[in-house]
Amino acid sequence: MLKLSLLFASLILALVSSSAAAGSEADTRFEELAARFVDAWPALSPVGATQLGDHRFDGQLDQISPAARKQEVAFYREYFQLLAPIPREQLSRANQIDAELLRHHLEAGLWNLEVLEEWAWNPLVSTNLAGGAIYGLMAREFAPLDQRLVDVSSRLEQLPRFFEQVRATLDPARVPEIHAETAVRQNRGMLSILDNMVRPAMGSLAPGDRERLERAMATARAAVAEQQSWLESRLLPRAKGDFRIGADRFDAKLAFTLHTPLTRAQVRERAETEFRRVRDEMYEVATTVYAEHYPYAEFPEPPSESYRQAIIRAALEVAYEQLPGRNEIVDTAKRLLERTTAFVREKDLVTVPDDPIEVIIMPEFQRGVTVAYCDSPGALDVGQKTFYAVAPLPEDWTPEQVRSFLREYNELSLEDLTIHEAMPGHYLQLAHSNRYPSTLRAVLSSGPFIEGWAVYAERVMIDQGYLDGDPLMRLINLKWYLRAVTNAILDQAIHVDGMTRDEAMKLMIEGAFQEEREAAGKWVRAQLTATQLSTYFVGYQELADLRREYEGRAGEGFDLKTYHDELLSYGSPPVQFVRALLLELPVPRSGS
Repeated sequence: MLKLSLLFASLILALVSSSAAAGSEADTRFEELAARFVDAWPALSPVGATQLGDHRFDGQLDQISPAARKQEVAFYREYFQLLAPIPREQLSRANQIDAELLRHHLEAGLWNLEVLEEWAWNPLVSTNLAGGAIYGLMAREFAPLDQRLVDVSSRLEQLPRFFEQVRATLDPARVPEIHAETAVRQNRGMLSILDNMVRPAMGSLAPGDRERLERAMATARAAVAEQQSWLESRLLPRAKGDFRIGADRFDAKLAFTLHTPLTRAQVRERAETEFRRVRDEMYEVATTVYAEHYPYAEFPEPPSESYRQAIIRAALEVAYEQLPGRNEIVDTAKRLLERTTAFVREKDLVTVPDDPIEVIIMPEFQRGVTVAYCDSPGALDVGQKTFYAVAPLPEDWTPEQVRSFLREYNELSLEDLTIHEAMPGHYLQLAHSNRYPSTLRAVLSSGPFIEGWAVYAERVMIDQGYLDGDPLMRLINLKWYLRAVTNAILDQAIHVDGMTRDEAMKLMIEGAFQEEREAAGKWVRAQLTATQLSTYFVGYQELADLRREYEGRAGEGFDLKTYHDELLSYGSPPVQFVRALLLELPVPRSGS
């Protein structure tokens, strides 16, 4: 009852805040509908509910059967029918935005279930659910430990049923080989959670609960082993699907992911233009770095492309002299987090939250897609700990592969990564976002706004003189931004235009100056995550456009901290809606 009461208290506070600003009959109808949706939607995925901070379903594990999918489709269609008659023009501006977000979410949910059908061909959905089911209960102290461990037992007991549904649902002929390979590597990750997080905590349980957990862990180990055998002997040899989702599905998914007026062609045009501009800027900065080491150097005017390439590479080699040790990346990230936080406070760039943050080694079940991520608490777990997770280097890498990786993630690159993932990037922005009074907006956040802010934060730190304006730090920052630009090109070139691995590797290594290990990892990621790689560039472009427009209107009265605090005060909706609020413009309709 306590969990249920806390959720309703959260909803009531959100509704009271919104109603005070509006008060129309349409607003009342919409706020009641939004409250119903936020109350009912988490039940569709108990693991997702835990991640959101709704702990009513912590003892349950997701159902992924045909009946469950039918129920989810019916849920989305029901809320479409309930939302349709509410007159948009009579809603407050805040509720107009939330209504657009809800409509967009419902459309995306139906499209994912009925058209994209990842449930039939993407085994990573289930590996992440299985690992997240236990990790989500153990990572944060949102309830007493013994209560969370009882829920762990319950979920582990349901694991055989869950994996049986997975095996019945996946169609091996549609599963791409790269997805099957990644699932094989990720599946056993749950066992490390049991060994490293669950077993050390078992002493807090009463004898009966401890015995139940021991049995549940044995059940889970057997279920994971059975699933591993199936993945390796049945799924992987028969995985013949095409990882490319094609133009029609890519365009539809891109529209749902970005929630922007920009089309695929417009994204490509902007990215290719920016690709050339950033390389030009990198050359100008590189000549400064080069001249510091060779003060009598003369640079031809105009330089040839091969000359520009050589000078940029020579300057980057200076950065590659500062490498962390193979096992020092997490400790280095901790040290750099202290430094970036101190700089943000010193320059007073934005209000810094007091929410706790910890740098951790990435859980095994999450590895194989990205090098690092920010795991912020769910929208209903405000104030809980954020994790800045960094993946360890694989044990089977050769010395050459290790060196390639460390060159890419040199000390200055780790500075930029820490800015992006933590301060003042994802950690700070999401801590602000989770405090927005609309619970609906908090749970329906925009990936491009979130990723765009993190890329924007990198540039702000450089522009404000981080590391005393070191040109080498600026060069590395430009390299990282060029990575975001290249991501957007790769995303559609691979899934729509049929770009090959060799073509992608050449673009990343020669065009964007990435090391082989980074490029190889990005090739895998691009196959696994259609449209996500576009969020960084598109989000940043929209935020940069908005900053210029706002600053132009404000003139000499522009204050950076005031701007950032107001920008972050609206939660994490798509940038087009933040623009409407900041500049007092009409709220756009989705797709307009």
